[in-house]
Amino acid sequence: MNKKKSIKKKTTTTGATGFGGALSKLKEKTFDYTGTITAHPQTPQQTIPPSLLPPTSIPSYASTSIPAATPPVLPWVIERKDKETILKMERAGKLARQCLEVGGAAIKPGVTTEEIDRIVHQECLSNGAYPSPLNYHGFPKSCCTSVNEVICHGIPDARPLQSGDIVNLDVTVFKDGVHGDCSEMFVVGEETDTASQELIQVTYDCWLKAMEFCRPGRAYSDIGGIIEEYVSARGFSTVRAFCGHGIGSVFHTNPNVLHYKNSEPNGKMEPGHTFTIEPMICAGTQKHVTWPDKWTAATKDGGRTAQFEHTLLIEENGVRPLTGKREGDRVQWWEERSEVHKGIWTGSFD
Repeated sequence: MNKKKSIKKKTTTTGATGFGGALSKLKEKTFDYTGTITAHPQTPQQTIPPSLLPPTSIPSYASTSIPAATPPVLPWVIERKDKETILKMERAGKLARQCLEVGGAAIKPGVTTEEIDRIVHQECLSNGAYPSPLNYHGFPKSCCTSVNEVICHGIPDARPLQSGDIVNLDVTVFKDGVHGDCSEMFVVGEETDTASQELIQVTYDCWLKAMEFCRPGRAYSDIGGIIEEYVSARGFSTVRAFCGHGIGSVFHTNPNVLHYKNSEPNGKMEPGHTFTIEPMICAGTQKHVTWPDKWTAATKDGGRTAQFEHTLLIEENGVRPLTGKREGDRVQWWEERSEVHKGIWTGSFD
């Protein structure tokens, strides 16, 4: 799940009444959607009885919607995880990958994104974890499903998926006091158009190049230039409104990981740092509009967009994905065709 460069606290509008509720409904009816995807009905937000999970697997915002912790003021102050915390993050990362694979296997023509959400929700609970997006600043579902022109934060709803759609499934779990966060692209049906295939491939390869750059002592600000240079040379654009982020006991914290050229003082990589890289790459403009739900971000021109994400750990001699694929997980065509690394990427080391 992405982090805005300045996160604004959101409150849920579920069940809104009176003038505010009427205004919200009017905005929904008159909103000028930019592409093929529009809002569809949603079932009410689920709640998780505290008795279902151990206290260490229930985040502070589960009942309040407001996270208790805030990032450090100085952007270069980054937490170094100790061995015990890293072990917990490894377990959370593996479970996030498991939930992503289970949810992704259900992505087929005719299946609704709410059904995908239900599957991810149940997989989290059955493994003693909380689905991190649920009620985070009021987010109403347990994962994000961003289809076609939706850049990020797509809310699962009753729209059936159609052959040729492309979907980013973004899954985060909270287990034993830490989060694991990852996302991947999926093609609905047998295939999608050539332009969408190229978009997905370029997004995947720029993501790999950015991750392979990561080593102790290197600046987080340099990641964005690697991404932007790669995609712009191929006619694509990279989103500026959302970024990768530090992660651990706090869902979104330092460092901010920007996906475009920048010189922000966001610190240098050190062993024990955990963070995400999650470029959102667009076929047309990188500018976005926000739907009336105050979450869904879609491209302003309706062009398609793609994204991949790992939770990463900096080690003494390189970088390792804590949300990496496991033996037996599906290898996608963009992994087989990659000009950066063919097959499943397991990290980069000296």
